[in-house]
Amino acid sequence: WISDAIYGANDGLGAVFGIVSGVAGATDVAGGGGTNYVLISGIAGMIASAVSMGSSAYLAAKSEREVYEGEMLRERQEMEENPEEEIEELSLMCQLRGFGEAEANELARKLARQPEEFLKIKGAEELGLSEVSFPSPWRSMASGGLSTAVGAFVPLIPFFFTGGMTAVVASFVLSLVAHF
Repeated sequence: WISDAIYGANDGLGAVFGIVSGVAGATDVAGGGGTNYVLISGIAGMIASAVSMGSSAYLAAKSEREVYEGEMLRERQEMEENPEEEIEELSLMCQLRGFGEAEANELARKLARQPEEFLKIKGAEELGLSEVSFPSPWRSMASGGLSTAVGAFVPLIPFFFTGGMTAVVASFVLSLVAHF
């Protein structure tokens, strides 16, 4: 969730600063007349960015899990179709990790008697996949969406208190500082 939060906050900062500075220039905020347009467009951008980032984070996490499940299904089929070859593969992987040949063979054969554990180890060793490494799609959605909304709100803050070029410059400085 931390990755989603950092990505979301930075996306919100950049996207909404772009919106408010563009609308500020287009509505001649320097003259003081467009602050309401800036706020309305900035809030609309904040909501749109948060929904977009939240749904993207959800779909990304869900897709990762689906790819994992597909790869593990293929690995399970390989284990069922040619168990000796899979045992030999795991033995070789163990040998690459420093086990002696006899010890690696024994370990692979013992693990093969526990198909679910064997599958998890094969997935981790051969494919670099682990079920525990996948985020919850719902947590990713909440983290990505909420952090985007928070980041997107930052460039709006000066427009609640002032207008014109002062608000644009303050928005820029505040957004830049928030990035770091």
